[in-house]
Amino acid sequence: MEYLPDSNVRYKDVDYWNERYRTEESFEWFGDFTKFDHLLRQHVGTEENILMLGCGNSALSYDMYRAGYTSITNVDYSNVCVESMAERHKDCAQLSWLCMDARRLAFPDGVFDVVLEKGTLDAMLVEERDPWKVSENTARLLHQVLLEVSRVLKPGGRFISVTFAQPHFRKGLYARAEYDWSIKHYHYGNSFHYFLYVLTKGEELSSEDAALERRLLDEAEAPSTNIRFQEADSEDFLNNIGL
Repeated sequence: MEYLPDSNVRYKDVDYWNERYRTEESFEWFGDFTKFDHLLRQHVGTEENILMLGCGNSALSYDMYRAGYTSITNVDYSNVCVESMAERHKDCAQLSWLCMDARRLAFPDGVFDVVLEKGTLDAMLVEERDPWKVSENTARLLHQVLLEVSRVLKPGGRFISVTFAQPHFRKGLYARAEYDWSIKHYHYGNSFHYFLYVLTKGEELSSEDAALERRLLDEAEAPSTNIRFQEADSEDFLNNIGL
């Protein structure tokens, strides 16, 4: 664990990532492309315009490029990462690399067929102690990101989210009519399951997910009476995702 931070909160610190990316060659959250390409191919066409959100130094974009995907824009808020990856893949015209904050994407509305993230939202959730109720600050952060994701998707476009978070934890963050998308989920892996969520722009929430949104809104307005905490930093984020 050469890059293990002294506190999980550092996973939200761009300085931590800049320092890490200066020496780390590559790292894969939740397995490489081969682990879930059978799911991805069902929902992402090779000629579609793809945005990779929080690309990091993962080989995912390059692996997809080699598999025939022809247009992938990669963004990350670490300039060190973006410069390194752009140099590493300078001969791949189908891959572009931009330094950008996921809360403020510098793209027009409705330009991408697919927005894909693998572990980016999980990194934003590392400080959370109650898995059933996200803190107000983190909820605000995720809301900003998800609004931007929805904004840059074309009608019929898909947000693909790859995570270790089970549906009873993650769907509550995605089930909002404001985002204007439906929610489906799949899993992969053997001894430890990871999850791939497909959120399709322009489709309504299912009745179940709409009911989930209403219940969560009602709970947010009511005083909290049953908070279940987990110990902060009791184990590292990397262990939490089963690597």
